Amino acid sequence: MRTESESNVNGSGMEIRFSQPNEKLDPLIDQLIGLVGSVHHPSMVREMILAALKAGQENRERADLKLMTSTLKELRYTAKLFGQYRNVRKVTIFGSARVAPECVSYQMAKSLARSLAECGYMVITGGGQGIMRAGNEGAGEAHSFAVSIRLPFEDRANHIMQGSPRNISYKYFFNRKVAFIKEADAVVLFPGGFGTLDEAMEVLTLVQTGKRYPIPLILVDQFDGTYWSHWKNYVERELLARSYVSADDLSLFTMVNSVTDTVQVINRFYHRYHSLRFFANRLVIRLQSTVDSGAIARWKKEFGDILEPGGNFYLCEALPEEEDEPTIAHLPRLVMDFNRKHYSRLRQLIDAINEA
Repeated sequence: MRTESESNVNGSGMEIRFSQPNEKLDPLIDQLIGLVGSVHHPSMVREMILAALKAGQENRERADLKLMTSTLKELRYTAKLFGQYRNVRKVTIFGSARVAPECVSYQMAKSLARSLAECGYMVITGGGQGIMRAGNEGAGEAHSFAVSIRLPFEDRANHIMQGSPRNISYKYFFNRKVAFIKEADAVVLFPGGFGTLDEAMEVLTLVQTGKRYPIPLILVDQFDGTYWSHWKNYVERELLARSYVSADDLSLFTMVNSVTDTVQVINRFYHRYHSLRFFANRLVIRLQSTVDSGAIARWKKEFGDILEPGGNFYLCEALPEEEDEPTIAHLPRLVMDFNRKHYSRLRQLIDAINEA
């Protein structure tokens, strides 16, 4: 059976390989990269060029190639724009586009965004009306991103973000979701419709499966609201009761009913925890401040279930593999032999780290 790396599927034209030399093609690609100049990670760019050529060989349908082209263009621009703000923490705010400015949830979202901006965060919204507009209005254009979607009935961002250099318009929802989630250091959800629920479940799924590193996922409602409490009852009665999810998975989200509590949840998550990175099955947790040996001993007992057999926790300095992140090389590291299965428990470990 042929693999993806071997050749084009129809057997015609030049055979293109990802993992092996292409004698006639590789020198031309190298020449092209050299001609352009200042190309970072040329080996990765080489693979993108090869993938584009293979797609041209394999796909007769113009629609398929159009989707691939638009996707690459949108993701390229997303990385370019957000790359300028990598050192600024960002909070994505979701919620209904149909909420009027006089509604409690609109005013809460506006107040929350203002408080987040005052704390040094930037805000990401969908760029539309309702809760999205409230988020951009509260944070202000200078502290906001709008990742809008082109729809027949909604083709422009709200008036706060129109003309902003941080306003991106997407053709595809899935590219827009990448920006929403990949670039966020926290996600806040106010009550909303199908889109809000879709976004909530997407974040939960990605964090639960380890496709997105743990982040605060906060469900906000007004003081006497029932939207998220009814949703949680459904999760407990229909999902947890049938063992479709585990009890630990409920720790992936936090329910609050005030702006103050929302900000506190986010700030607390980054009180000592900074970030994490995987190297095979070694998980490196970067810390804002160090912890004592007693805490590590406790965690080894309490969270031994998420270690590889015979695995351990230990403190160390930055690893040689982290040399591409010099700005955080000074931070202490907690290294663990994580089994890469129990991400809900990993979230609980991060909470324990922040409380130590």
